[in-house]
Amino acid sequence: MQVRFGVSVDPWTEVLPLIGSKNGLAHIPFAYMNPGDAAVIPDPGYLAYLGGVTLAGGEPHLVPLRPENDFLIPLDEVPESVAKRTKLLYLNYPNNPTAAIAPDDYYEHALQFCVERRAVLLQDNAYSEIAFDGYRPRSILEFDGAREVAVEFHSLSKTYNMTGWRLGWVAGNRDVIAALSKVKSFMDTGQYLGIQAAGVAALESWQEWVPGNVATFRGVRDAGVRGLREAGFDATEPKATMYLWVPVPGSETSHGFASRALQQEGVIVMPGAALGAGGEGFFRVALTVSEERMLEATERLGRLLD
Repeated sequence: MQVRFGVSVDPWTEVLPLIGSKNGLAHIPFAYMNPGDAAVIPDPGYLAYLGGVTLAGGEPHLVPLRPENDFLIPLDEVPESVAKRTKLLYLNYPNNPTAAIAPDDYYEHALQFCVERRAVLLQDNAYSEIAFDGYRPRSILEFDGAREVAVEFHSLSKTYNMTGWRLGWVAGNRDVIAALSKVKSFMDTGQYLGIQAAGVAALESWQEWVPGNVATFRGVRDAGVRGLREAGFDATEPKATMYLWVPVPGSETSHGFASRALQQEGVIVMPGAALGAGGEGFFRVALTVSEERMLEATERLGRLLD
């Protein structure tokens, strides 16, 4: 946190290791949700947010992420009947699945929203290191007053290609960290020490290794965007994440398009609606293949438009 963001945190009271960031994102509602309490959640979004709030007995308030709002949660449009009961606000920028990024003034507005309502801001920053074209995602903890209301979740899965190793951490407000630690003490233990040692090695390689990994993602991004555009899709270049968020052509549903892509052309894409009703009208492409395979996939997808 210090090297990357210039943020100092107390390792004993302001940081908590997690068995993957999902482990914390899904468990933290158990520390804050009582009957009648609400959580503001992006739609589409990582389903751990919705699942954790629902299992904890809270009321999820899903807010569609739409292009007219730059795929940001329009906090001013959250009904006051919900806002006054809000205990948790989930943010995820750079965003999965839309690949959207949030400007500084949006973070400042979100922090003020939480201060006024005594809510906790949960920033899922899993994609902080996968950014392109000179863009450098910030930590929410860089902003004035953030430690009063916010914590930030990080994952080794995306940055270090360690999906399945289940290793991450959360940092920020010490009271929130203590509350999550108490919940976790009843629900799980720590990650195997061998995995933790591998995580330390990964973090120590950040300066030397991560730029090359990002360059690989950038090459696949460029190939995917170029191929999709040539095939007839309205594809835009994201500044961050490992995804492309592409409008489904015509009036076809995202599930219908994804099904045709698989059955007719052997290409797997994620239908936007699979991550929430707010994702209808889009499909997600993951930048997890070679440039050559991505170009072949975009060519096949183009045949669906013929």
